[in-house]
Amino acid sequence: MLTYELEEALMHEGYSLVCGVDEAGRGPLCGPVAAAACILPLGLIIEGLNDSKKLTEKKREALYDLICENAIAYSVVLGSVEEINETDILSTTLHAMRQAIDSLDPKPDFALIDGNITRGFTLPARAVVHGDAISPSIAAASILAKVTRDRLCMELDAQYPQYGIAKHKGYGTKAHMDALREYGPAPIYRTKFIRFLDK
Repeated sequence: MLTYELEEALMHEGYSLVCGVDEAGRGPLCGPVAAAACILPLGLIIEGLNDSKKLTEKKREALYDLICENAIAYSVVLGSVEEINETDILSTTLHAMRQAIDSLDPKPDFALIDGNITRGFTLPARAVVHGDAISPSIAAASILAKVTRDRLCMELDAQYPQYGIAKHKGYGTKAHMDALREYGPAPIYRTKFIRFLDK
């Protein structure tokens, strides 16, 4: 259940602007990873707000607009396929998360990060496992990241219709892997994620 318990506790510790941070698209075989940071007014109730994975696409789209309208600040940054290929998906995701936080105006003084890693953040931060089901700030960030990433998948599908990206959003479904074997990879693919093609 989403409550502002974490945010309120941090306010009592003296922090004034707490942002939630989450990502979407770490697992797919292609396309950038999306990272979002969001500061919500403390106590704001957005009807239906939840972990983005538990919502329908239509509901996520509606919530995306509500979050953008009501947030104190929000930002979404893409970690490119080139960066993923040069480094790795975790480093790229954390880099995008840090950039998303840095892009916020006003600047937060604390970050709640979905997951279990807070490596390299320049402001005080706390990792929250399953944070998108606990903190409204993280849940909002998860929706911003997921909707951005899904919209991007529609663009990739228009460019490369042979892979069926609109349907599987880049994840390694059987149909997707079969299409990759048939057509070979395009430049949007993450090289370390498609090593099965070498077998």
